[in-house]
Amino acid sequence: MAKHPGAKPRIGLLGTGPWAGRTHAPALAGHPGVEFSGVWGRRAEAAEELAAASGTRAYDDVDALFAASDAVAFALPPDVQAPLAVRAARAGCHVLLDKPVATTVAGAREVAEAVEEAGVASVVFCTLRFAEETARWIEERRAADGWFLGEAHWLGSLYGPGSASVYADSPWRREKGGLWDVGPHVLSVYLPVLGDVTAITAVAGPAGTHHLVLRHGSGASSTATLTLSAPPEAAEVTLSLHGAEGRAELPRWGGAVEAFGSAVDALLTAARTGEPHPCDARFGLRLTEILTEAERLAAQSAADKA
Repeated sequence: MAKHPGAKPRIGLLGTGPWAGRTHAPALAGHPGVEFSGVWGRRAEAAEELAAASGTRAYDDVDALFAASDAVAFALPPDVQAPLAVRAARAGCHVLLDKPVATTVAGAREVAEAVEEAGVASVVFCTLRFAEETARWIEERRAADGWFLGEAHWLGSLYGPGSASVYADSPWRREKGGLWDVGPHVLSVYLPVLGDVTAITAVAGPAGTHHLVLRHGSGASSTATLTLSAPPEAAEVTLSLHGAEGRAELPRWGGAVEAFGSAVDALLTAARTGEPHPCDARFGLRLTEILTEAERLAAQSAADKA
């Protein structure tokens, strides 16, 4: 049975890596409307360190953290996140998930079904849907008609020459690449504006690049070129829409801590009202379905050329 958040909901955190330490923990510790109930991590010493720095306590038993929390946030690799999110939902905790929810359709579907069966609220933290500048832009574009084309380049240099990013030490990102790490960001913009994806073409390029061509339910088409291994000099993030109003380019956005705070607010609103958020676990499942098909088609294309 879903928990009913009180005047100051208790929110716990699962994860102790750079993303948790730089975004999730500061946002939860600084949020005036919540109690940061604790931290659990796969390494107990890391959980102790992050909890001490955030003014909360560490848990070595994840189920104990669930019992002490009304909701939990996740900053874990997707396929570690998914089964723990199922356990959290079954414990009655509302869940603030990271993207992608899982890298298998079965894993993402299990999360969505557990959330629905338990009656808990869910939000998937797609940054662009919660950062103030981009969230407003998306809503404005969604309110306008006539978009027929989207174009996106997300050329990260996480694994480019000379990169010293703390996020590079991430086995799942290295394995799954830009398709799975930044692909959800692009889709989180395209889907609310252009409609669901109805057809996909995908091919793999050099340096872990994926090129996608998508058809949407509105009749529009879009493209996306995604990688985490671009040379630093070639790195860029651009997304534009073309239509009856001309060309509209996605604006730059502010910090992730503020965006995550907005996602916390969205989760609590969904928990209190019972109204699902557009970026809920079911939306996370849809992202996984699209990315899985794109990955399959790109691998097939590469095999056909071999």
